[in-house]
Amino acid sequence: MDEHLEISEPAQHKALGHPLRHRLLMALGQQPATISQLSRTLEQRKGNIAHHMDVLYTAHLVEIAETRTVRGGTEHYYRRAARRLTFLDPDATPIVLRAVADELAVSEEIGGRLRNVRLTAEQARAVTSAIEEVIDDLEDAGDDAERYGLLAAVWKPQPAGTS
Repeated sequence: MDEHLEISEPAQHKALGHPLRHRLLMALGQQPATISQLSRTLEQRKGNIAHHMDVLYTAHLVEIAETRTVRGGTEHYYRRAARRLTFLDPDATPIVLRAVADELAVSEEIGGRLRNVRLTAEQARAVTSAIEEVIDDLEDAGDDAERYGLLAAVWKPQPAGTS
């Protein structure tokens, strides 16, 4: 498994066009899993999971970690292709946020804060830079530690009455 993967290929962007595929990638961040295990975890039909996993596999976002023979059939354990995925395309943000919202709805929230504050453009860039530095400097505690999601964003809301 690679340490880092920048999402840049058209096939990867297309593959990430569905919120369930983001949830699959989040689930596979915990540990490798089979279609059946993912189906139970995400409460989705196996056929639905298999279809979306095939799309992610074709886009090289997941890979087969292990293959086992079970009752005469072959069972694949999938894992993410990289520990860390970076989404460079700003058009991916709404889809990623929907997937995070779906995950938050069924997860234990440890902490979070939403704040609106008046800043200059320079201050907003400085805050963004500081947040990115904190995130980039985090050390992975290893496979035995629990996995946590981390969402940090700075955005400029649209004025009322504009679209």
